[in-house]
Amino acid sequence: MQRVCFRLRVKPERLAEYKRRHAAVWPEMLAALRDAGWHDYSLFLHDDGLLVGYFRTPDLTAALAAMEQTEVNQRWQAEMAPFFESLDGRRPDQGFEVLEEIFNLADQLTNEPERHQP
Repeated sequence: MQRVCFRLRVKPERLAEYKRRHAAVWPEMLAALRDAGWHDYSLFLHDDGLLVGYFRTPDLTAALAAMEQTEVNQRWQAEMAPFFESLDGRRPDQGFEVLEEIFNLADQLTNEPERHQP
């Protein structure tokens, strides 16, 4: 399972509304994400507008492509786009920056005996 972490920046004047919108995401959007292979999806928001998202998926490209095919995602992305800075005309799901994973506790614990060999 691939772990994906990404970042975006929410406009400071839109933070409260962004939080409100995510307190009750449309049920059909939740179902679409689940059906497209987005697991353990979470968003974290700093008061300066930094938004960090995390999810697990069998295949990021396939998960994004599956969401692209849904009408609910088209509507959701259109509604969310005005909340973000620096998308350069792209939708939020096309404009996020994927971060490089540099550490995972479980992975290192699994490989621990070989890491400590002299």
